[in-house]
Amino acid sequence: MGLRPPVERRPDRLRPQLHRRLADPAGQARHLLTGTAMRILALSAFGLALLASTSALALDGGFEKTADGVVITPANGPAKKVRLQVMSDRAIRVTASPTDTISVPPSLQVIAAPKTSGFTVEQVGGKVVLKAGKATAEVTLATGAVSFKDAAGKTVLTEQSRANFKPLTLDGKGFYAVSQRFNPNTDEGFYGLGQHQNGQMNYNGQDVELAQYNRAIALPFVLSTRNYGLLWDNNGITRFGDPTPYALASRDLKIFDASGKPGGFTAKYYINGELKLTRVEQDIDYQYLEDLPKWPAELTGPDKKPLRGAKVVWEGSVEGQVGGQQKFQLYSSSYAKLWIDGQLKIDRWRQNWNPWFHNFTAPMKAGSRHKVKVEWEPNDGYIALLHNNPIPAAEQKSLTLTSDVAHAVDYYFVAGENLDQVISGYRDLTGKAQAMPRWAYGFWQSRQRYETQDQLVGVVKEYRKRNVPLDNIVLDWRYWKDDSWGTHKFDETRFPDPKKMLQDVHGMNARFMISIWPKFYPTTDNFKELDAKGFMYKRNIEQGALDWVGPGYLNSFYDPYAKEARDIYWRQVKDNLKGLGVDAWWMDADEPDLHSNVDVAERTLRMGPTAMGPGAEFFNSYPLVHTTGVFEGERELDPNKRSFILSRSGFGGIQRNGVALWSGDVVARWDDFRDQISAGVNLSMSGVPNWTTDIGGFSVEDRYLRKEAQHWPEWQELNLRWFQFGAFSPLFRSHGEEPFREIWNLADEGTPVYESLVWYNKLRYRLMPYTLTLAGETYHRDGSMMRGLVMDFPNDLKVRNIDDQYLYGPAFLVAPVTQFKARSRAVYLPAGTTWYDFETGKAHAGGQTIQAAAPLNRMPLFVKAGAIVPTTEVQQYVGEKPNLPITLVIYAGQDGKYELYEDDGLSTAYQRGAYSRIPISYDDATGRVVIGARSGKFDGMQDKRIFKIRFIGGGAKPTDFDAAGDATVAYEGQPVVVVARKH
Repeated sequence: MGLRPPVERRPDRLRPQLHRRLADPAGQARHLLTGTAMRILALSAFGLALLASTSALALDGGFEKTADGVVITPANGPAKKVRLQVMSDRAIRVTASPTDTISVPPSLQVIAAPKTSGFTVEQVGGKVVLKAGKATAEVTLATGAVSFKDAAGKTVLTEQSRANFKPLTLDGKGFYAVSQRFNPNTDEGFYGLGQHQNGQMNYNGQDVELAQYNRAIALPFVLSTRNYGLLWDNNGITRFGDPTPYALASRDLKIFDASGKPGGFTAKYYINGELKLTRVEQDIDYQYLEDLPKWPAELTGPDKKPLRGAKVVWEGSVEGQVGGQQKFQLYSSSYAKLWIDGQLKIDRWRQNWNPWFHNFTAPMKAGSRHKVKVEWEPNDGYIALLHNNPIPAAEQKSLTLTSDVAHAVDYYFVAGENLDQVISGYRDLTGKAQAMPRWAYGFWQSRQRYETQDQLVGVVKEYRKRNVPLDNIVLDWRYWKDDSWGTHKFDETRFPDPKKMLQDVHGMNARFMISIWPKFYPTTDNFKELDAKGFMYKRNIEQGALDWVGPGYLNSFYDPYAKEARDIYWRQVKDNLKGLGVDAWWMDADEPDLHSNVDVAERTLRMGPTAMGPGAEFFNSYPLVHTTGVFEGERELDPNKRSFILSRSGFGGIQRNGVALWSGDVVARWDDFRDQISAGVNLSMSGVPNWTTDIGGFSVEDRYLRKEAQHWPEWQELNLRWFQFGAFSPLFRSHGEEPFREIWNLADEGTPVYESLVWYNKLRYRLMPYTLTLAGETYHRDGSMMRGLVMDFPNDLKVRNIDDQYLYGPAFLVAPVTQFKARSRAVYLPAGTTWYDFETGKAHAGGQTIQAAAPLNRMPLFVKAGAIVPTTEVQQYVGEKPNLPITLVIYAGQDGKYELYEDDGLSTAYQRGAYSRIPISYDDATGRVVIGARSGKFDGMQDKRIFKIRFIGGGAKPTDFDAAGDATVAYEGQPVVVVARKH
């Protein structure tokens, strides 16, 4: 929006006073001064006045009210203009520009428009105060620094000195690197930021890089325990925490070899246990493809790859130049271990093509040496030791965001009375979370991959034969001919009649999801159509990059940043697949993952230039625009159908596209399983409510592939523990490479593992009324299904850093078991309520840590007093028997309230008011239960229902699903009062 000159300047008030002093009321020259002298004096006085005016401006700055807020012209500091726009009564946008003209492109994340009423702007001393209702911003005129107050008038967020804008040029266009620090030395908890798999729950004091990658989802929205959120509106790579990117260790540290000589680590290369080469290496650096030629030439085979059976050991010591907590990352795949001063810090495995960062710290005094040892089995993998110096504690414990490619500092402040309101405010800005179809909350079976039509249909038949519930079967990649990626066509030799395949699946009341990629081989007609319009990225092909299929094929990804490109992509998918009856879309590799192991600079080149600008400018936003095309295309084709998209990557606003996210190609290891908990919770707290994992882990170690007897029990236990966690995730989905993940392939029928898998599968369906209510409220009340403990227990400081527990809705406290052979685990029960063990019904006081029983067949699960949990009988698929009785399981000890939500589960009519609510309340003192009058209606609604009431307390066992209820009532939509518990 353009500015309205002139800018209001307080110093202009000095000028009339100056003129009056110079005027002669008698109209005569002063007798002591000649006319010339008078003119000199007048000019000098005017100059002094002008100087005074300028000085006052330099001290005070100026401001201009605008239709949607205010623009400040700071007297000092890097920003030439600071614009505030009111987005709602609790959200304010701040744009700090390095130039006199505020020029930022339209936001991809935010779709809300600024408000033009309902706020006030006034000057108070040297500040401009903008009040938007429940949020207030104060801007210092001298510097342009902004601070924010909540509805109670408490300051919750304050900018520190703004960093200098650093100009750069990309593709001939001008940009800036920007950074902004808030709240130094704060004790608040920070959450959100998308999905990051380093076991981080509370980000305060930690460093997080927001860069899309397989398993990492960059979503630049952070929440605080002070009940505000900050949405950083930048589409490129962003860092939370330390503004300095991590780099190879030698940048910051002096490195010494095993004998103490400076210059690098002693590297020893072994082949099948025999030492073949010893040399000194400045760094541990096989991080990217371009680094692999550093491998000793004498230890490579004809294919120029490391010989089989290779192992590398690096030993030496490091010396920091800055004292404090030294910050390290070991970037690795395959087997890697790292010790510092004899202490094992890292012991990880990843598939060799999919390395990632593992964070750790070590205290070191400046100038002191510390021993380092790293062992690595390459197996065509990657490794690098990275480091960042300590920074002052006040800076490390702050909210700091840094982006390397920007037009300005641009962010949105969102206030709330609690974290749910903050998430709601985020969705007000970026779009409502679409309700998912009801079947999406049932059990999904997937595999990498079903190779034939008969295989896939046969799996659905087997689930139905075994009476194990199933709602969705998934067909992963490579259903096409190997040389035809991007055709969206089946290989007819393996899938001779795809339409019949889907008819067979639908005939068994299951749904069908299929994998579609934004990737194309240049030999396909679809590539040629997109390329003819300029909508294909070309550098991947120009570089001769071959993929991993068969002999390897040239390939690239399309550019979705032009609407025409998105329309073409959707039409190609629709023409080839939609007509078969596909129910949902699995949009894989949409980081985009052109090649996993090229460096970031090369990645930015291969994913651009986009139709909107350089790849680096839009690095993180690809999944948002890519899914937009499919969502809008399907909505236009069938406006009344609930779309469902599963995406591997996400960005701010993606929830408005009917998208669920999953945690990528995680590995089947206990430590990676544990990392899923904080990854899922923080993703949910980022405003995206629907999330899932590959239950059991996608990639597995050879010891499991060989199905060795000594390792098979661990494989089964890992899958069972992950399955128990999956039953209490927003989406319940089994997927991975071999060994196959169908329940009967994990364990034989009749064994404890099999029986527990089936028990949790059926428990998911018993809890379906509860889960579908949670799901409906993600749209209507901006709810979150997977909840950080801090959301419901903000006053209990002990919950802030707990990274292996969470809430499933308001009732359930979930504590997954993430250690092999563990048969108990410590569980912290948040203060302020009583907690019931879901298995036994035993009550525990909150505010304490207990050692909870965790036999192999059960996961520790607790329900808070006062909870009302609606359950039903097991169905083979969601919606099979809509008129089944609902049992209201009431956990005594506190009063309780609940609203049972229902809609048709398949259409978009819920957005037009077609849904119902049934309020339920419980008075603990009297045992009185009121099932209130139903509000609303929808097509297919059950006008009459049977409600059973069952109380938990005094020894009742929650999992005794066949126990008689304490009361049974017929409900026809009018209030029913029941007193069912004796006192």
